[in-house]
Amino acid sequence: MNQNINIQLTDREGNLHKLIAPTDMQLNLMELCKAFELPVEGTCGGMALCASCQCYITSNHLLPERSEDEEAMLAEAFHVKDNSRLGCQIFLTPELNDLSVTLAPAE
Repeated sequence: MNQNINIQLTDREGNLHKLIAPTDMQLNLMELCKAFELPVEGTCGGMALCASCQCYITSNHLLPERSEDEEAMLAEAFHVKDNSRLGCQIFLTPELNDLSVTLAPAE
């Protein structure tokens, strides 16, 4: 059964984008941003190796813990905050309906 969720994303200029995302395609947040032509490079192709998809989670959603690879990449990235995540590591599931995120500044 197809279930879409709503994602509220604030881009680097402060503009709010209301995105509708399918949960039945195993997409991650980085891929969703690229599909909507938002400025997320995803240079490493979603392997948690570049941090070009870093974002800040601004809603109170319970997310899976960061993997060791994500922790290692964020330890080397710029503009990291307590709520930083790599978009490529956030898979779109029904539980993430109404997730709010802000893109981190470009490096």
